[in-house]
Amino acid sequence: MSYTSSTVRVLDVAAVPRHIAIIMDGNGRWATQRKLPRVAGHRKGVEAVRAVVKACARRGVEYLTLFAFSSENWRRPSDEVSFLMRLFVSALERETARLHKNDIRLRVVGDLSMFDARIQELVKHGEAKTAHNTRMTLTIAANYGGRWDILQAVHQLLAQTAVDRHPVPVDEASFTQLLAMAYAPEPDLFIRTGGEQRVSNFLLWQLAYTELYFTDTFWPDFDDAALDAALASYRSRERRFGRATA
Repeated sequence: MSYTSSTVRVLDVAAVPRHIAIIMDGNGRWATQRKLPRVAGHRKGVEAVRAVVKACARRGVEYLTLFAFSSENWRRPSDEVSFLMRLFVSALERETARLHKNDIRLRVVGDLSMFDARIQELVKHGEAKTAHNTRMTLTIAANYGGRWDILQAVHQLLAQTAVDRHPVPVDEASFTQLLAMAYAPEPDLFIRTGGEQRVSNFLLWQLAYTELYFTDTFWPDFDDAALDAALASYRSRERRFGRATA
């Protein structure tokens, strides 16, 4: 097997990232600093999502992926998890029509089997309603983990091998097509708010050559100016993908 690159393809660097992926961290700490319950931070975080979706669409971003609920978040207190589920339902009910009006496509990736029937129904409805929109694709990663994503792709390969009764040839390009976000290019820019500097099991395969940007700003305070600071940092970098400096 020939080996040319650990990316799907080497891209030219644009002023605006084609694909931005964000871990929206710091909702609870934002609320705690204000002596509010943690759920107030999550509610405020939904407003930030709405603003950032608009801002990215205005700037010409084609794909925006938001880590809304990880496979590890089930470990949080049960009352907080219950609130997050209610908030997810409310957001899907209220925002789908808004996304559709603005020509934005909604996709949701992750193991949705863990969610109740109402959430699964709303996800299907939102994806179907916005399926032909082309301005930007908004992906919500819910009950998602990078390791889960890789494993579910491996399970697909094993299932195909069992059907065909011989090993399925695999290279990076074909394996990538089995991942949950096969429809999107690899992220150009990864942003994590809230001060933590790790990727936390998010898009492990896809972030191999992504530019990483960490900010102390809590997610509810992440506004147009904060987004522009992240974009300015991205534009200042030289993306070589293993090549030598020009």
